[in-house]
Amino acid sequence: MMTSLIAVVASLLVAAPVMAQAKSCEELKSEIEAKIKANGVEAFTLEIVVNEDAKETDGKKIVGSCEGGAKKIVYTRRQAPAK
Repeated sequence: MMTSLIAVVASLLVAAPVMAQAKSCEELKSEIEAKIKANGVEAFTLEIVVNEDAKETDGKKIVGSCEGGAKKIVYTRRQAPAK
């Protein structure tokens, strides 16, 4: 009994990264957007790009991977508008 429980838990741990990457890009983008807003950041953009176009330069940061690793979500923080 204990051996089968350990096997189930081990298989879930191995499958977890694969299941995480199976999310649609739009779903993952929405989750990331909610987390960023919850941290008080208001002026930013999130863009879904293919891997070849995903680069961390000029204030851009890769914050997610989707479609089995074929695409990335790139974050860019913008200047907040003057009040």
